[in-house]
Amino acid sequence: MDTDQKYMKQALTQAKRAAAIGEVPIGCVIVYEGRVIARGYNRRTTHHSALAHAEILAIKKACRMLGDWRLEGCTMYVTLEPCPMCAGAIVQARMDRVVMGTKNPKAGCAGSVLNLLQTEGLNHRVEITEGVLEESCRDILQTFFRELRERLRAEKQAHPPVAVSDGAMSAVDGAKDGKPVES
Repeated sequence: MDTDQKYMKQALTQAKRAAAIGEVPIGCVIVYEGRVIARGYNRRTTHHSALAHAEILAIKKACRMLGDWRLEGCTMYVTLEPCPMCAGAIVQARMDRVVMGTKNPKAGCAGSVLNLLQTEGLNHRVEITEGVLEESCRDILQTFFRELRERLRAEKQAHPPVAVSDGAMSAVDGAKDGKPVES
């Protein structure tokens, strides 16, 4: 097994931790001088924060570990192509390299929708390696969303919408802004 696969397996372990708590299974590790200095997994729902992406959480930990906001010499391993926010943070942190598992065709900013990591006008560009353990990274996401759709479908069937009788509707017939009008 090569080095990229070794660290991507660790990122997949982080993704599994996210899935175990009902979060979208995205995992990340940051490596500096041959050792993992930070780990992160998606926690947007549990933290009630749009900022709690795996990459952002790992970047914060890596900066604390190195005692600097610059992560020069670091490589990030992430199971899914970074979004615009995370790609921007990666550039701002001066990360040397990002290794991705699978592409994100709807929001990816390392080549799918945009390529913020290598934009000429920015002050830093990041080396990109893609497709490392791609099938495993894609499968964990597809399984999560398939199971989520099945669970939502089952909940919908268990709790069908309540039918409103004609009598109940007559009270709302003259409604204004969803409130019954007094006669």
